Amino acid sequence: MTFSEPADDGASAGPGQADRASGEPSLLPLLAVCAGYFMVILDVTVVSVAVPVIGRELSASVTGVQWITDGYTLVFAGFLLLGGALGDRWGNRRIFCTGVAVFTVSSAACALAPGAPFLTAARLVEGLGAALIVPGSLALLRQTYRAPAARSRAFGLWGSMAGVAASAGPLLGGLLVSTVGWRWVFLINLPVGVACLVLTLRHVGPSPRLASRAVDWPAQCAVVTAVALLTGALNEAGRRGWTAPAVLAGAGLSVLAAVAFVVRERLARSPAVPLDLLRSRALGGGAAIGLLFNFGFYAMVFTVSLYFQHQRGLSALETGAALLPAVAMTMFASVLSARLARRTGDRPLVIAGMLLAAAGLAGWTAAGTDPAYPLLVAPMMAVGFGTSFALTGTTSTVMGSAPPAYSGTASALFNTARQVGSATGVALGGTLLATAATYGEGLRVSTAIGAFAYLTAAGLAWYCVPTGSEPALPAR
Repeated sequence: MTFSEPADDGASAGPGQADRASGEPSLLPLLAVCAGYFMVILDVTVVSVAVPVIGRELSASVTGVQWITDGYTLVFAGFLLLGGALGDRWGNRRIFCTGVAVFTVSSAACALAPGAPFLTAARLVEGLGAALIVPGSLALLRQTYRAPAARSRAFGLWGSMAGVAASAGPLLGGLLVSTVGWRWVFLINLPVGVACLVLTLRHVGPSPRLASRAVDWPAQCAVVTAVALLTGALNEAGRRGWTAPAVLAGAGLSVLAAVAFVVRERLARSPAVPLDLLRSRALGGGAAIGLLFNFGFYAMVFTVSLYFQHQRGLSALETGAALLPAVAMTMFASVLSARLARRTGDRPLVIAGMLLAAAGLAGWTAAGTDPAYPLLVAPMMAVGFGTSFALTGTTSTVMGSAPPAYSGTASALFNTARQVGSATGVALGGTLLATAATYGEGLRVSTAIGAFAYLTAAGLAWYCVPTGSEPALPAR
């Protein structure tokens, strides 16, 4: 595989690039990039406690509420590879800024939605903006912070930014819904988006681009089809039943679309994901770990939000406060993991995080169908801490396994897997709640499945995550 001479993405060098030349990157590029990532993650968690209220005010069914959440996630997951490919081709900064603009405008549309169909459509566009933001966020950090120690700290802060957003989301969402209304959970994205654009254009240097790389449209279509069909099948299972022909057909066709993607990548002259990347144990294993821990965490956040509001009668604000033990632990777990990784390597930290999260969900399962709230605090703290603790090491493993020219693609593959996990977790969790005799019974089954997912991720980490940093695959 040969690469053309990299070219800048069309902008003059900013302060961030000058900092890289001096060998001492400032924090401003990190703040710029993390502002966009913060907005994307905040939009997941801040909406999670608002969807029951949105469903009531817009007269949406449980399946409709799932689509308000999963419509965003499935487009996000389905188009991440496209976002990564466009970033590698046209410059990650340019595509990142485009995504921020799309996300900000569509958030305003969500806030103005007159009904559930319009809101779902606006959420789809919002998901497209997120798909352009996230691959570029990691690629820009790798581009800016080149020293291993600085890069590890940057990835740790990137992960902790997700923790801050996850922590603020449920409580902020509950506060907004209880005071000024659910539309403000989307309006808060507007100032964040504007600040992100200004910071990025001023403090992040232009990115190299590979103008000769073509976008593999058949592969992109296969990914979108696979994600949409799988998520749709899981959503409809709650309404139609697991053995309904439409559900089985959707699941089967999603598998065929995934197979078509793999076949296409083997035959394409310019694949969306080069075979060297697909064969990398570190990248493939890291992506699978990301899928599993997102599945467990976001299934818990979604189902617990519905459980607290529908079965326990809590308000949106009270639900956000009740979830705080789970999400607050993520704020410092990623930073701690980044510091420890320099001494221990990534593997033991990822394994420890996954085992701790598995223990937390197993503890919730063992507590019964309607346990007292104090019994749930420690399990929620374990899940939040363990998931975030493993994120930094998993991210470093994935990003270290690809050549710099494919940073956007590697980031996209990792985050595609993670968002597939989120979409599948939310869809399956909602289906279990809809089909169980009570919300408590459905939640107990969901937490048991989540615990098994975390245990599987721990086993994969032992096999796939290196103890140190794995060198990047050569660009050929």
